[in-house]
Amino acid sequence: MHANIVWKSERPRGFTWTRVVALTIALIATVLGSKGSAGHRAHLSDDLLRLEAVRSVQKTRVIVHGSRTDIETLARRHGVGIVRWLRDGAVVAANGNDLNRLAADEVVDHLSGDPIVRTSMSISNKATGAAQTREGTGGLLGIGAVPGVTGQGIVVAVVDSGIASHTALPNSALAKKVIANVSFVTGDPSTGDAYGHGTHVAGIIAGQSTSVTSLYDSGIAPGAQLVNVRVLGADGTGYTSDVIAGIDWVIENQALYKIRVMNLSLGHPVGESCVTDPLCEAVARAVGAGIVVVASAGNDGETPEGAPILGGITSPGNSPFAITVGALNTWGTADRADDSVTDYSSRGPTKYDLAVKPDLAAPGNRIVSLEANHGYLADQYPTLHRAGSGTNAYMQLSGTSMAAPIVTGAVALLLQGTPGLGTAQVKIALQSGATFVRDGGLLGAGAGSLNIWNSRKVAANGLTALTTSLLGGLGASGASYWDAGSMSARIYSGAGIRLLSLLDLSRVWSNPALLRFGDLNLVGPVNLLALVPAKPLVWGNVVASWSDDDQIVWGTSMSDDNGDQIVWGTSGDDQIVWGTGTLTDPDPR
Repeated sequence: MHANIVWKSERPRGFTWTRVVALTIALIATVLGSKGSAGHRAHLSDDLLRLEAVRSVQKTRVIVHGSRTDIETLARRHGVGIVRWLRDGAVVAANGNDLNRLAADEVVDHLSGDPIVRTSMSISNKATGAAQTREGTGGLLGIGAVPGVTGQGIVVAVVDSGIASHTALPNSALAKKVIANVSFVTGDPSTGDAYGHGTHVAGIIAGQSTSVTSLYDSGIAPGAQLVNVRVLGADGTGYTSDVIAGIDWVIENQALYKIRVMNLSLGHPVGESCVTDPLCEAVARAVGAGIVVVASAGNDGETPEGAPILGGITSPGNSPFAITVGALNTWGTADRADDSVTDYSSRGPTKYDLAVKPDLAAPGNRIVSLEANHGYLADQYPTLHRAGSGTNAYMQLSGTSMAAPIVTGAVALLLQGTPGLGTAQVKIALQSGATFVRDGGLLGAGAGSLNIWNSRKVAANGLTALTTSLLGGLGASGASYWDAGSMSARIYSGAGIRLLSLLDLSRVWSNPALLRFGDLNLVGPVNLLALVPAKPLVWGNVVASWSDDDQIVWGTSMSDDNGDQIVWGTSGDDQIVWGTGTLTDPDPR
């Protein structure tokens, strides 16, 4: 059975956002699980379609959904081996002919590859408003006070390459930073960080201040605690199924460790719609369980030759339920006026679904954080070392891998200050408090540059906290959205912007399910973004200037100011994702 998934633009008033996620997952399962009769053909991801077409004899890893009994029977029927079990399925080894037979089997609804995923401070604390958020404000005679927060009491799951011992991550009985360690790396049970990426990410989120260098004065939420979920090996790569197993472990152990947030600074090229992508399905399960999931947008903003790429968002950043983060260059200042989207940061729309991503952007360029002692990155790229030695060393890395944990740290601050926030309220607070980035537009920087102080005020007092700054035309964008592919076209048609009245603001904040997929929601009644023409609003001033057409759509032929032809999307296996070339570039732009 072939069917299109339709994302409803309206939702009943009484729905909670968690129920929306749960019902969406159920809808997908119902539609894809409907058994066909004659001519049944399961959906295959792009990488599997290529292998099937050439009848490859080489075995590849294939993710299949179903019960243990059904999959065991399926494997015996078609002579394929089971490589590993997942919570809702398994990974089997199949060649091109096997794929053809599996796709025709009526118990199979969709098959996906198991591709390799790869890894994608003081100035960041000031530029994002983290320092001000940690200090708080007393208000006038205590009225309007917003207490300072550090992330105390909030636990973050770091799904990455592991976390190494480091002075900034104390492990004493009185101050235990990493409270649990687990590995899902195929064939490697170690929970340390032989690569060095996860330790750097952990430091950005919750590292504590040391006296080694002024370049690092702590992570964004130094009071938060961490759970180390290792899914990437010593070379910084891992199977998609390793990541899925890690995400499912976080869901299953959420209550035990009180996990509120998950950071995913990793990804692979998009090979199918987010509706059938197994990694996106795992993210939806996590958000449905009440966990805020923050994902990197990807480092596919340009080709190795320097030509711009549009539509390079990677999975799971293409999930409508992940908070997807692009990277900004702050140019070494705390002033937002000079912030710009980095050349390498992946831009939307998402491949296949054409959804607006990322959701917002944060500093990702030349970020100084913790260096894993004798990690691969530190040993291979010594020029990135900035200070210290041994287990108290610091290094510089760049990428959306660094931008995502800055947002994750921000989430920890918001949740400490307002513990009752739901996942949708967290996203609304982050987006509406951000400062719109005109050069990037919605498809380069989402709702804008992270402003944790603005978002903290929204989280504490609701969306009405933004009305003063919006009336003055300063600071917050007041924008928020969820999109599954219709928003860009709706903005062009004039139907995609929803100005929220003062009455709407309190109702929407109390019940985010009143918001519709495909609307750009703007805190009103006066919001300057409503006056921005559709093309620069969606694409940003830079990309909009590359085409004289009124509307840019996927595949539009155009060139940048240097004469380089624009590339649409990534081609999969021949594109470097989360490559060390971006991470370790000493002077990225």
